[in-house]
Amino acid sequence: MNLKEAMQMKNFVVVGDTVNEKKYAYKIKNQLLAKGYNVAAVGKELKSINEVEFDIDILDLCINPIEGLKLLKENKKKFKNIVIQPGAESEEIIKYLRENKLPYIESCLLVGLRLY
Repeated sequence: MNLKEAMQMKNFVVVGDTVNEKKYAYKIKNQLLAKGYNVAAVGKELKSINEVEFDIDILDLCINPIEGLKLLKENKKKFKNIVIQPGAESEEIIKYLRENKLPYIESCLLVGLRLY
């Protein structure tokens, strides 16, 4: 999946600090909502991806890589793709995703919202 395809999905989970106006996770969550996407927030609002009450299309990692990896490892919900925001990537996350054959792209949803 590429960024354009990801932006055609409906159900997003933003993983990060979505309550602090200065954080990118906050900006991403609110811009997705403004464009009509279905959005849940994990990190400061929900504590686990498993608490999301809808089917997940896109998991957006906008969080410290150590925390992101922890949340991914405890996740039991299915999803179509992960978007790893700049700064949320790490060798450990990439290795985990590849070993578990989990689909991902390294990209930015704010760019996707502007382009598509």
